[in-house]
Parts: sequence; C-alpha cells; structure tokens
Amino acid sequence: MFDANLIIELTTYLITGAVVGVAAGLLGIGGGLLIVPVLSTVFIYFLDVSEVVHLAIGTSLATIVVTSFASARAHHGHGAVRWDAFKLLTAGVLLGAFLGGWSSQFVASNMLGIIFGILEVLIAINMLLDLKPSPHRQLPGLVGNSFAGSIIGSLSSLVGVGGGTLTTPYLVWNNISMHQAIATSTAVSLPVAIAGTIGYFIAGLDAENLPTLATGYIYWPAFFGIVLASYFTAPIGARWAHQLPVKLLKRIFGVLLIILAIKMLFFTS
Repeated sequence: MFDANLIIELTTYLITGAVVGVAAGLLGIGGGLLIVPVLSTVFIYFLDVSEVVHLAIGTSLATIVVTSFASARAHHGHGAVRWDAFKLLTAGVLLGAFLGGWSSQFVASNMLGIIFGILEVLIAINMLLDLKPSPHRQLPGLVGNSFAGSIIGSLSSLVGVGGGTLTTPYLVWNNISMHQAIATSTAVSLPVAIAGTIGYFIAGLDAENLPTLATGYIYWPAFFGIVLASYFTAPIGARWAHQLPVKLLKRIFGVLLIILAIKMLFFTS
C-alpha cells in the first residue's frame, strides 16, 4: 500500500530539483536560495527533527555539488567559463567553505535561518533593482583572490547557497563580462559545495535526533530526489542563459526570493 506522505515528500524533492537546475544554469546560482527554504519547510512537516535549517543547508550544499558540475560543464561547452579566474579563487574558496560549514554547529538553527533570510533579501533587492558593481579594475593576484575566495566560500557554505550569488558580482566588479561571470560562478560553486558539504557532514556527526537516512547534516532522500531532476535541467538553464531576457527573469526570481526570505525570517522554528 502506498504511503501518501512519502509520495508527496519525494515529489516535492523532484519538483524542487527541476526548478533549481534551471535557475542554476540560467542565473549562475548554486540553487540553495530555493532549496534551503523549501527543505526547511518540508523537514518541519515530514521529519521529527529540531535542527531543520542545519539539515536543509547541509543537504542543499550536497545537491549543489551535482548541480554546479552539470551547469559548469554546459557553460564550458559555450566557452564562457574563465578558468583563469576559477584557479585564482579556488584555494581561498575551499578553505573558507569548509570552515563555514564546520562552524555551523556553533550557530543555533533559528539564527541560521535569520542569517539566510537577510542574505536572501539582499540578493533579491540586487536582482530586482538590477544593481551592478562598477567594473573599474582587473582581477588581483593569487593573494587577493584567495582572500576574496575565503570570504565568498565561508559565507556561501554557512548558509548553503553555493557560491554563484557572491562570485558573480565580484567578477563583474573585476571587469569580467556578465555572461562570463555567471558561467565562472557556476564553476566556483563546485569547490564551495564540496568543501561546505564536508564541513556540514563533520559538524552533524555528533548531532542528536537526526533522521535515520541522514549522515551528519545531509538527508539522503532529499539529496537524491533533487539531484535526479536538477542534473538534467541545469544544462537547459545554461542554454537559456544565452537566449532569454535574463534581466526580466532575475526580477521575477527576485520577487520569489523575497517571499522565501520572509518564510525563513519569520516562519522557521
């Protein structure tokens, strides 16, 4: 006999993954801006667990490993990824992302939700107003990019948003075109997600009352449901990024982020 709740839960993961994959490829984001609010809601409803935000963020980062890989590969096929910038940022991103994920164990779940909500509001405002940093300089050297990468990695992994939302404006500020910045950001999201996932995995090993199918702060049913769909839809988003009016889509997405941010700020227990 079918378990209706289980079917609804798994269907939610699949739909979330499909939407996240398109958004990741189209807008150069890791997907966590959508995944974390959805999972924190689903976990409250379906799972008997107190640290819902930790579990949502850890699972989000794990899914971004797959989503960002698929999206970056598609952008690479268009020749849009600046691998020179990627290499300069990687060392700092890896260190910062691991520390951000690992340090999550010292932050209360409701506080993580508030931090996430504030960051999501700021990103939404940026999308709605289409604010762009002035491209008045060139990429710094290894030291400067390592420092920038550590900031991007630590903040991104702490709240589970990959790295694209912070990497894109940084690259544009350093005189890299928007299309190349979006494409490169999807590649940068990969080391952010890998190191951040490891950090959340370790941070959650001693957590109590986690679901049976969780390892650390990674809930595997949600992971597999999301990546199954997002792996196939991320390349679609990457193709659309070169064909559709991204400005208009960003504004629509910005409204959605405001709604999700309100949920994280006021309705996450």
